[in-house]
Amino acid sequence: MSSASPIPVVDLSARQARVTETIRDACERIGFFCITGHGAADHAIEGMYRASRDFFDLAESQKRRVGSAGDVLGGLMYFPMESERLAASRGEETPADIKETLDHGPGFYGDVWPDDPVNLRGAWIDYYRVMSDLASRLRRIFALAIGLPETYFEPFFGRHHSSLRVLNYPDQNHPPIQGQLRAGAHSDYGFLTILRSEASSGGLQAQRRDGRWIDVPVVPGGFVVNIGDALMRWTNDHWTSTVHRVVNPPADERTGTRRQSIAFFHNPNIDAVIDCLDLFSGQGKPKYPAVTYGEYADTKYRLAHRTN
Repeated sequence: MSSASPIPVVDLSARQARVTETIRDACERIGFFCITGHGAADHAIEGMYRASRDFFDLAESQKRRVGSAGDVLGGLMYFPMESERLAASRGEETPADIKETLDHGPGFYGDVWPDDPVNLRGAWIDYYRVMSDLASRLRRIFALAIGLPETYFEPFFGRHHSSLRVLNYPDQNHPPIQGQLRAGAHSDYGFLTILRSEASSGGLQAQRRDGRWIDVPVVPGGFVVNIGDALMRWTNDHWTSTVHRVVNPPADERTGTRRQSIAFFHNPNIDAVIDCLDLFSGQGKPKYPAVTYGEYADTKYRLAHRTN
């Protein structure tokens, strides 16, 4: 494990006590850490990456045949370039983000899966299964790191409302308008996020508690993990759901900066009540009212996807 960076790298195959201690420290300080030794199958990761890239390489007219909504449970959703403003989920007015996305979750309604690429649906289902297993492992480590029984959070995830998102950040052939980023500053809504990304100019940054932005490293073969708002509310802000963003590449780099990221958002059951844990109720008045995860996430989602 490395602790030289503000964002540590945690080898999950190391001694459990050390893993738990390092993750606890990271969640209290910055809310981000990187993991290796995770055991996720390389073929599932590569299959997910390639199938998604093949979709984004299709003609715009073909991609738009997949809608951003639909009546298929477990379907696919496509959001074209500049159709989302993530910073709006925090009440900030910014131009639309310079990205396009594909979204899927077994508990979400979407459009019919396309025939091209032929292996798209299979790759996504395989990757979702692998990430669900990894998230379950992390969920138990988090419970121990907080000081709870290992299985404490399990009742809140029996029908977990998790989802996958693949983001395509293209080369920027034209200068962005003032205030426009690849992804505006935001925090994630759920319990934890597992991100697979690639190194390029114009990458992921996290905001420290002192307000300074720091680059989030890309660890070969590893993942970035960050906690979300639901877990922060459970811990009464003792753990941090850190604001993060994806910045633009330098103005003199017009090509070679395309970036693809794969995010697994691990979310509680829709009806899970997010309220201050008893463990933290004696450390000051709860900062947030109790809310179901479904209600909270729906509010944030509508803000990010509202149209002007």
